[in-house]
Amino acid sequence: MKEKRFYRIRRFFSGTPALGWLLGAFGAVLLESLVGDPFSEILGLPKIPVLFGVVIMLKKPALIPGAFAYVLLIYAIPVILFTRITAKGMNWMADKLDKMPLWFSAALHLLVLYFTLDLWAQVSDYRLLLIKLMLIAIMLTLSLNVINGYMGEFSCSHPGFMALGAYVASVFTVGLFMNDRLFGHALLPAGIGQFLFPIGLILAGAIASIGALVVAIPSFRTRGDYLAIISLAFMFIVKSLIENLEVVGGPRGLSGQPDWATLPTVFIWAILCVWTINNFVESTMGKALNAVRDEESAADAMTVNTRKTKMIAFMFGAFWAGIAGGLLAHVLRYINPGTFGLQKLAEVLAMVYFGGLNSVIGSIVGAVGFNLLSEMLRPLEIFKWIIIPVLLILVMIFRPTGLIAFKHFDIREILKPKLKMKERV
Repeated sequence: MKEKRFYRIRRFFSGTPALGWLLGAFGAVLLESLVGDPFSEILGLPKIPVLFGVVIMLKKPALIPGAFAYVLLIYAIPVILFTRITAKGMNWMADKLDKMPLWFSAALHLLVLYFTLDLWAQVSDYRLLLIKLMLIAIMLTLSLNVINGYMGEFSCSHPGFMALGAYVASVFTVGLFMNDRLFGHALLPAGIGQFLFPIGLILAGAIASIGALVVAIPSFRTRGDYLAIISLAFMFIVKSLIENLEVVGGPRGLSGQPDWATLPTVFIWAILCVWTINNFVESTMGKALNAVRDEESAADAMTVNTRKTKMIAFMFGAFWAGIAGGLLAHVLRYINPGTFGLQKLAEVLAMVYFGGLNSVIGSIVGAVGFNLLSEMLRPLEIFKWIIIPVLLILVMIFRPTGLIAFKHFDIREILKPKLKMKERV
């Protein structure tokens, strides 16, 4: 009976393609922007719930009915009604898009997703900051999954790579385009800085890759847990080095980064990260990486240059961690060495293993899920750090490889129409 009920629920939702769900979400967000304020007042809420009512419910339990009604009437019911009513039309449109070049269909879906996020973020600066941090978290989780998941090693150096990227990008922008107490007068006009900002981010990723090479050369001459030990030492070395460099602010940190990490900028870099990492793991190099993970000796016997493969993957992951660090510095507009310590390492590792190893989709789910859960439980203060570890322990017990592990990210499968599949069911 339970399986039959689950089958009916799955069948109910399986007939709508991705475009229908995205447009449904956009419609719900548009509805909130139009009637959110008066509707929240009618329900007795002090303001529009920033995170689907969870924060309000945890702060003031008396507002639970109002917050629940708000989410139900603004988000849940409109999205479900829209997707059910327009299912045939959305499948017809998805079928037409399926016959067009894949890049066109993917670009259209991404545009709808971006405008949905942008409209949702216009309610408050908090939402905007949360979306930016989630996109950066996706980049970090994916880049570490290349090493800890696809390569099968255990690296603890990601905060170090982030620190290198954050400080290199900050020195590039603040030193060249801003008047600053540490670096003096700007060397170039600030007006052209935003156009050159991508160069600073690429430079940040390149320096992080060089740092990865420093870790990889001694680590990959050995086997076992040496990478974890050396990479952890690298993280502490980078942190201590920055703390003792007064030229970049030392332990006081570095501030004054220009506000160039806008939502479109972070969104584009996150999409590029997902696209390039997915192509990398699906390429011949990615297959070689999986062979090294499964059995290095057998891969070596099959003419796979195991050391070169691991070094390329390690530097590739560090490159994107450096870019993510550069973006983080310009989102927060302040960094200090303490940002890139053990707590940041624990967060990134939790996102990777929570979402799932060897899975691009799992990394996205892990990053978004962990960040949303962390923010929603913020009102609980210290109890938040009891609930989240307990949930992670339960995931590790019942899903040791993560929620969505070892799953291919097939964009064509995601974007294709669903009506024919539903009819076959």
